[in-house]
Amino acid sequence: MKSRLKNALLLTLTLGLVGCNSLEVESQAKATQQFPKNNDQAWQYPNQARNAISITFDDARASQLDVGMPILDKYNVKATFYVMPEPVRARLADWQGVANNGHEIGNHTQSHLCTGNFQWLRAMGKGLEQVDLTWMRDDIEKTNQFIESNLGVPPRSFAYPCGNTFVGRGSEVQSYVPLIAELFITGRTWLDETANNANYTDFAQLTGIRIDGKTFEQIKATLEAMRFSQSWIILAGHEVGSKGKYTIDRDALDALIVYLKDPSNGYWLDTVDNVANFIDKQRAE
Repeated sequence: MKSRLKNALLLTLTLGLVGCNSLEVESQAKATQQFPKNNDQAWQYPNQARNAISITFDDARASQLDVGMPILDKYNVKATFYVMPEPVRARLADWQGVANNGHEIGNHTQSHLCTGNFQWLRAMGKGLEQVDLTWMRDDIEKTNQFIESNLGVPPRSFAYPCGNTFVGRGSEVQSYVPLIAELFITGRTWLDETANNANYTDFAQLTGIRIDGKTFEQIKATLEAMRFSQSWIILAGHEVGSKGKYTIDRDALDALIVYLKDPSNGYWLDTVDNVANFIDKQRAE
């Protein structure tokens, strides 16, 4: 009797181990489907660069025209500007010049709606928690129409205001990332902690790395920490002038561009749309 019980127990343990191993194999198979085999060495950025990098600015702020543009033009660097209709309308001729000069113009919405947790936004009467996808689509499409009519370019890139990607509240929350994927080639977030893996990143949720309030040395240290194989680093700023919470210092921006333009440092510097197009072709091939 004891022998039979012992054999039965051994059989049960064996079947349990087989079941666990089967679940482990299944789990590994699913992981392989989610994270395809790494092909980081299958292609290379232009000029044999190790990493791609894009400089972006949000909100169409006046200092981008007055302080930032002379620095960019000085080194013939093209940036991506995510703009809103009202500030563009205030200096329309200048922004038309930016577009005509080869800089990328992206969409940053008409309302710049973020979460109502921001006190300054609650004064406007609503936040993302109070709107739905229909409202958001209308806001974004009106901005697209304004940009195309006034600046002569159809926006292909989008930046989420405050990096927020949702509408609604509680059980009614919905992501508007699929809407951005439908209307644009790329969507950029904000305040992220890593660069984009070129072979894996979701173009509708590209990471954005803050450069506001940082010295050149601090930005350089951040770049070095994100230089994994073929990473694409998208830098995001607002004002340009004297260092501040939402301002990159003009000298820091100048030094950064000099550093990025030096071929020995191994960066390919271009607009978000140009880098996305290049990566997309490599993926397809």
